[in-house]
Amino acid sequence: MSKSIVIIPTYNEIENIEAIIKAVFALPRKFHILVVDDNSPDGTAACVNDLKRIYRDTLFLEVRTQKSGLGTAYIHGFKWALERRYDYIIEMDADFSHNPTDLPRLVKACENGADVSVGSRYKKGVNVVNWPLYRVLLSYGASFYVKMITGMRVHDPTAGFVCYRRHVLENIALDSVRFVGYAFQIEMKFRAYLKNYEIEEISIIFRDRIKGKSKMSSSIISEAVWGVFSMKFRSLFQKNRF
Repeated sequence: MSKSIVIIPTYNEIENIEAIIKAVFALPRKFHILVVDDNSPDGTAACVNDLKRIYRDTLFLEVRTQKSGLGTAYIHGFKWALERRYDYIIEMDADFSHNPTDLPRLVKACENGADVSVGSRYKKGVNVVNWPLYRVLLSYGASFYVKMITGMRVHDPTAGFVCYRRHVLENIALDSVRFVGYAFQIEMKFRAYLKNYEIEEISIIFRDRIKGKSKMSSSIISEAVWGVFSMKFRSLFQKNRF
């Protein structure tokens, strides 16, 4: 059995899901994949079910009843993976903005001592391809804002390409994670930071999706802006709940 599992949350990713699954399974290093689908009306889950006939013991699917947000999809996946005792639990998007060939580097960083490894767009300058300037400025500005408010020295706190060692997720109060969108990634890193876990950033090149539609919205951005401040405030008085 592989010690590493890649969790891919999906909603209407029929244009990408087969290709991303095959790309992960083509890697020399062996990974398992869990797709957490929010009942996509475009047939994403049906496609994964068809692929399960080929990847019988390495591809898994959890279908939720409705679209409930990125954060809750990952929490669902984390709990599933912890129950099955995976050592390395990885977040990755379905749309190839995260290159599957970087997966072994993330796991290797954790094998070498990091508790959390982050595929970072901003560790070495700005490594983003095909984003309009306003998206780059928004993302980079958000990273600066998060560092200023939280005190974390993570260059890319909003990154969604992350590997956790099992004990990190076991010791974070997953049921008390509040954020479901853009801010979820910040909150998870902040909770690891508060517990003094070692967070290492691995420089990657991030490419905007070519197929499918972005899930970014104004409400997700608003959650991040106001949520970071409230999260920091709560941590000052409720650190034992993080």
